[in-house]
Amino acid sequence: MRMKNQVALVTGAASGIGKSIAQAYVADGAYVTVADLDRERAQAAARDIDANGDSTMAVEMDVTDEQAVEQGVEQTVSRFGGVDVLVSNAGAQHIDRVENLAYEDWQKIIDIHLHGAFLTTKACLRHMYAAQKGTVIYMGSIHSHEASPLKSPYVSAKHALLGLCRTVAKEGAEYGVRANVICPGFVRTPLVEKQIPEQAENLGISEDEVVSDVMLQGTVDGQFTTVEDISEMAVVLACYKTNALTGQSMLLTHGWGMQ
Repeated sequence: MRMKNQVALVTGAASGIGKSIAQAYVADGAYVTVADLDRERAQAAARDIDANGDSTMAVEMDVTDEQAVEQGVEQTVSRFGGVDVLVSNAGAQHIDRVENLAYEDWQKIIDIHLHGAFLTTKACLRHMYAAQKGTVIYMGSIHSHEASPLKSPYVSAKHALLGLCRTVAKEGAEYGVRANVICPGFVRTPLVEKQIPEQAENLGISEDEVVSDVMLQGTVDGQFTTVEDISEMAVVLACYKTNALTGQSMLLTHGWGMQ
């Protein structure tokens, strides 16, 4: 039980990577707030993870809304007594070329990934600093280090998360707070499944070619990263005890973009 009695807030946790991390945390002894834009899906995920509701709670949270973020964090602290781990995972995607990209679509992706990470970090840090301990984990991407066509707002936001993480790592060290970024390659979640036909249309290639020549071309074995790969790293980062591991980006990419 590596995370026994730790309290974690995971955003975008109703499905996919976020839900997998929440499940792994509860299995390792943590209490988890499942935060998601969709209240009903968050509640369903929380019940699925812990049918008794002893170790989970669900909150509706738009990570781009400061009041909603503050309320969700305060609900977590009220229910579980604090917040030890933040996993900033909420995300979205928009596929388009820069010259065709509407500003509102650019802004939406930046708001969710970057501004949402800032707002949740700010709200949690007050409690972490008071407790003199904490872990902030950002869900980055291989696109925190590499660029791909058709994803300019996503790539820009994921690059920016490295800067936010490194700043939090330096500012938080004196309070016992560490910050790191998990940078997966492509994971076959609904978000990625949706991209396959979109990229095929934009690039003028088949969906199979999108998978083999775009998504997996840079890997050493032609394999997708899995949600289990990511949730295990999220547990390791949450349990690490010292500042020996802070301000880092952990690439889980099957060798794509080696650092």
